[in-house]
Amino acid sequence: MNLYQTAFEALPLGSIKPNGWLKNQLHIQADGLTGHLEEHWADVGPKNGWIGGNGESWERGPYYLDGLIPLAYLLEDERLISKANRWIEWSLKSQQENGNFGPVRIETVNNDVDKSQDWWHYMIMLKVLTQHEEATGDERVIPFLTKYFHYVKSMIAERPLSGWAETRGAEMLLSILWLHKRTKESFLLELAQIIAKQTTDWTDIFHDFPFWRKVEQWDWRTHVVNVAMGLKTPGIKFQLSGDLKEKEAVHRGIDSLMTYHGQAHGMFSGDEWLSGTHPSQGVELCAVVEYMFTMENLVRIFGEGRFGDILEKVAFNALPAAISVDWTSHQYDQQVNQIVCNVAPRNWSNGVDANLFGLEPNFGCCTANMHQGWPKLTSNLWMTDGKGGLAAVSYAPCTVLTQVGSGATARLLVSGEYPFREEVMMTLSLDRQERFAISFRVPQWCSSPSLSINGVSISLDIVDGYAKIDREWFNGDDIHLKLPMEVYIASHNLYAVSVERGPLVYALPVKENWQRIVEREKFHDWEIYPVSPWKYGLISDAVFEVVTAEVPYQPFDAAHTPCRLKTIGKLVRDWRMEGNNAGTPPLNPKTDGQPVNELELVPYGSAKLRIGEFPLIGKRTAVKQVQK
Repeated sequence: MNLYQTAFEALPLGSIKPNGWLKNQLHIQADGLTGHLEEHWADVGPKNGWIGGNGESWERGPYYLDGLIPLAYLLEDERLISKANRWIEWSLKSQQENGNFGPVRIETVNNDVDKSQDWWHYMIMLKVLTQHEEATGDERVIPFLTKYFHYVKSMIAERPLSGWAETRGAEMLLSILWLHKRTKESFLLELAQIIAKQTTDWTDIFHDFPFWRKVEQWDWRTHVVNVAMGLKTPGIKFQLSGDLKEKEAVHRGIDSLMTYHGQAHGMFSGDEWLSGTHPSQGVELCAVVEYMFTMENLVRIFGEGRFGDILEKVAFNALPAAISVDWTSHQYDQQVNQIVCNVAPRNWSNGVDANLFGLEPNFGCCTANMHQGWPKLTSNLWMTDGKGGLAAVSYAPCTVLTQVGSGATARLLVSGEYPFREEVMMTLSLDRQERFAISFRVPQWCSSPSLSINGVSISLDIVDGYAKIDREWFNGDDIHLKLPMEVYIASHNLYAVSVERGPLVYALPVKENWQRIVEREKFHDWEIYPVSPWKYGLISDAVFEVVTAEVPYQPFDAAHTPCRLKTIGKLVRDWRMEGNNAGTPPLNPKTDGQPVNELELVPYGSAKLRIGEFPLIGKRTAVKQVQK
């Protein structure tokens, strides 16, 4: 039994280091919730079961570590590394003779967990341990995992996957295949086949998608986080079988999710279950970071630019939208059209506090799990092609250090402040000249990309969203990639529209009045009320003027955004609130007698109150854009 080769391979944690705005983003995260959560949230505090306490011992500790570990090593932050090591050391020392490890009992507030035995929380900690090994080379990890998977193989028939573990079995497959790549132990592929068969048949679900409407009753297969995780399952099964139906299921699944539940920020809705396309339905922050991780894996497996496009759209829009600019509060659910964040009933299954900004709004899973988003994006900005070459996944500023070609040491400096700018500059340093390929991702939204090397224009042959340049490379080569960003108007239900430019979605910011409703030592809970009008429609033949400014320390702040769009619109008289939300954007907006107003749109992720899906005033026409 052999594995099918993936298109790309991930670089070990630490091979890519963030620069520019992305590094600042990680520092903000370290200064906020991720760097101080243990001291201010008991669920990952000293009593957590994963460090020997008698408190929460299911998923929350491992979730937290899944983001803390990469953050600590990407920033080379000794304080955070020390925090993480306490958890790692306890886990490694907890292994029993039979190979099992971890807390001896399950303590959790989740009522849907079999507390006598569960596999799900181990799946997360396995991902934590693989990252730890990549960052440190800790020689204990591989024999530890080998012993554990022998235990799993001996027990899995008697105690098969169920509940959360059954829907999320692909997360264990990732660690099994990671270990097999290093040990070549045949029993691991046998175990992988067993786990794949016990995992929910996501291939069937996504190939012929059955959930066409908003779901209003509990089902494991429509829980939004399960869906976000589950979409990687056919990809991982493809590695085991090579069956192209798995790849087809992924694409059909994405198409169906966006048709029946898609929203302007690139995610599908889910508050808590798949919830349709209405722009006031929410999407859970856990789903955002897990969908990002799924896209990182799918681009690795299949090598298609589409998955990078989705990854960027979600990362640069939905992720920052749900987290305060200083990383001291977050939402459980965000809304595309979010005109108020307050304690109030809404047309979703989650609690009345689900769209607050706070420490633990609605439920604590996102408080624990939100931390992986930016660090894992950083770790997957570039990959290898398995043949000595490099492949770009996203062009956020970073430095890549790896081996290329026949073993030359390469250092690639990526600058340009993408996605806030459309030009990407790369400088290649080599310890010797070397022939190898660099595969540049060309986003689907870009109609006229251009590439030059040392000032010489290079023609691009784009296949599946990638342009491969295979050549002899020299130390000091300068690479200049230009990805012109044009304003694009995306259509939604009832002719409503959203505005995009490059990977960024633009929204109308509503002025915010933050009111603290729960005060704590550091991480408070906030309601946000609007203090400016929100019910604007966009005029169909309006011009969009692009205005740029210096990229600040925190670019996802509406008050200091590095790029904005100026356009015009009108107040819509018949656009009402419905159930504490903005109602459906009117199909025929009433604007007679209303003056034309100048509007400034900002990146969606920078506005916590916003309109991201607008009624369209007049017939849709070609977009006009001017640059300033």
